[in-house]
Amino acid sequence: MSSKYDDSKLIFGLDIGTRNLVGVVGARLDEHRFRVAAMDIAEHDTRAMLDGQIHDIPKVAKSIAAMKQRLETKLGMQLSDVCIAAAGRVLKTVNVHCEVNFDEEKIVNRDDIHALEMLGVEEAYEKIRQETGTEDEYFCVGYSVTHYYLNGDIMGNLEEHKAAKIEAEMIGTFLPEDVVDGLYTSVENAGLSVANLTLEPIAAIDVAIPERFRLLNIALVDVGAGTSDICITQDGAVTAYGMIPHAGDELTEIIAKLCLTDFNTADRIKIDSTRLKNVKYKDVLELNQTMASKDIVEALKPTIDSITAEIGAKIKELNGGKSVSAVFVVGGGGKVTGFTDSLAKVLDLAPERVALRGKEVLHDVEFDENEYEKDPLLVTPIGICYSYYEARNNFIYVTLNGDRIKLYDNGKLTVLDVIMQEGYTNDDVLPKRGRSINFTLGGERRIARGELGEAAEIKLNGIPAGISKPVEKNDSVTIVASTTGPDAEITIADLKEMKETFTVRIDDREAVCPRLAEVNGELVSGFYSINDGDEVVIRDYYTLSQILEMSDLPYREGYLVNNAPADKDTKVFDQFSITSPEMKSISTEKMVEMIQEKKNDDPNKEVEGEALKEAEKAEESVVVTTNEEVEDTSVAESFEDLPDVDESDLDEEEEKPEAPARDITVMINNTPVTLSGKANYIFVDVLDKYKFDMSSLRGELVQRINGRTVHDFMGRIHDGDKLTLKWSEDED
Repeated sequence: MSSKYDDSKLIFGLDIGTRNLVGVVGARLDEHRFRVAAMDIAEHDTRAMLDGQIHDIPKVAKSIAAMKQRLETKLGMQLSDVCIAAAGRVLKTVNVHCEVNFDEEKIVNRDDIHALEMLGVEEAYEKIRQETGTEDEYFCVGYSVTHYYLNGDIMGNLEEHKAAKIEAEMIGTFLPEDVVDGLYTSVENAGLSVANLTLEPIAAIDVAIPERFRLLNIALVDVGAGTSDICITQDGAVTAYGMIPHAGDELTEIIAKLCLTDFNTADRIKIDSTRLKNVKYKDVLELNQTMASKDIVEALKPTIDSITAEIGAKIKELNGGKSVSAVFVVGGGGKVTGFTDSLAKVLDLAPERVALRGKEVLHDVEFDENEYEKDPLLVTPIGICYSYYEARNNFIYVTLNGDRIKLYDNGKLTVLDVIMQEGYTNDDVLPKRGRSINFTLGGERRIARGELGEAAEIKLNGIPAGISKPVEKNDSVTIVASTTGPDAEITIADLKEMKETFTVRIDDREAVCPRLAEVNGELVSGFYSINDGDEVVIRDYYTLSQILEMSDLPYREGYLVNNAPADKDTKVFDQFSITSPEMKSISTEKMVEMIQEKKNDDPNKEVEGEALKEAEKAEESVVVTTNEEVEDTSVAESFEDLPDVDESDLDEEEEKPEAPARDITVMINNTPVTLSGKANYIFVDVLDKYKFDMSSLRGELVQRINGRTVHDFMGRIHDGDKLTLKWSEDED
């Protein structure tokens, strides 16, 4: 072997295709140049490979061993290690939509975004297993986010934004574990060890699309025998993978039927039609035939259009529903005349923007053997060698909680990838809430949320780390799963609506009552613990009997609610007034009689003495009753507005000098009235100066002094007071 090689630096790259094995042994001369020391291309003897997946491991291993021996003969050295690639056609790609709802608006950080992406990968993984209907394991070899959403609107970057909900549309790509195991077993049975494993689309992209071009939105299409593999680059990274199950073999089958030949002869005719004006061949009858290449191309055109239509649709799907800026085509199937022009038309691109990449991208590759041309067929195997030098896209080992696990290294592995590979989910990482309680309040849905537990405790090589922390081979990750917080607990008394005041006036005493609540139609106390599914109603009223019972007063006939006769089931709402039978000593009818009598009497006749006598009678009646049934404190409160009169005052009236008369002005129903000639005035005095229609009863009398309801005309009034006197039916 030539001395220009250091045997220890030679790399063996093997492309295990559906129809062919392509082996390349070479070495990197400097940062850009790669020299091929030996190559070998061979077809599978049988259909041991189907759609890029090994179906017959012993036969594939035998083919690899034979190629290994031929290369060793050429090189004069033993080969022990090999770099391989998993076919893009065996990748499983799925689109998912995922979302995370926060309990309240918060600033989104990187861990929140990673948690969202983790949820998307979980959903993609489950979706693939459902679609395949198996319990097979998969390696996540990459995912990309096509769109983020912030509170329902598309957003380029979620970080540092305030949100109640974040969402993502994602593409997840997975490699079946049995495919990886089949590749490893076949290679090992051929006497080789796997030095590196990458993906065919990535290997092709390493050669066809140099890193400096990956900022552009470009699609790479590898048209093989059984499938066409697709990957998309943008913003410096590979963002999506895909495939369609149609490629070069379909074109070969059409030629075989057209020319009446076997499959292998038809495949040669297909290749010759791309470089010769006329193609010569022997048909199955051993007759020599010649066909114009343009006639072959014309026969292939409908199938080419069909295949490129599917490729174009898949490219748009992977690229977020839009076309790309350019397409690079590699692989033997893409060399057929008219293929690139048809694909350009489907994607609405100029023909020069869809191009074969063969010698154009292999200009830095040198060959020791002159028998091989720089051809698109060689892009992937040489890319497999390139990937070894980049030390990327390989399977590495790390430990998780002491167990050694295998991961596909896509160059951006994080703690998240490690724990996901072992089946940890979002629920194991993020703190979990205890059970929530769903109930209705007044017909509206309410939720009492459980408390948050503790977040997962994650360490990378013994140091606390977040899920976005990068990991490398032989790293050690430990995780203590997150915990669940206490379940929700809520009582009726905890409802904010129960804290609102409910006030009624019983005679002249104000009473503050707690709100009443019903659960599922039954009255409950504030200590009742609300259960899931309960229907809660906060009452806005009491019944009269409930108010009286709460005030330790017995129910008797004769109570008024808002000056209207009431029974024990009468509803009492907030700010209503209740008048006891004792306080009705001067009833509405009695007041009407007094007013009529006052209007018919001599205008100079004083009625205050008569009013005071009525008040005395009412007081005596209340005192007697209260001594038996009512607390004494209510009596004084009930008469705080009456004139200061007692028996001794009446007995010694003549001995006390009278207070001087004075004028006062009050407002009644927004009308000013001036009263004169007395030292003290009560409500009834206003009727001397203010006309009020007493010809017919229109409900109950409504009487207020400065906004406070009074129940008779005996309340004392003062200069500047604001009075209200109306029939209840006349109120607005």
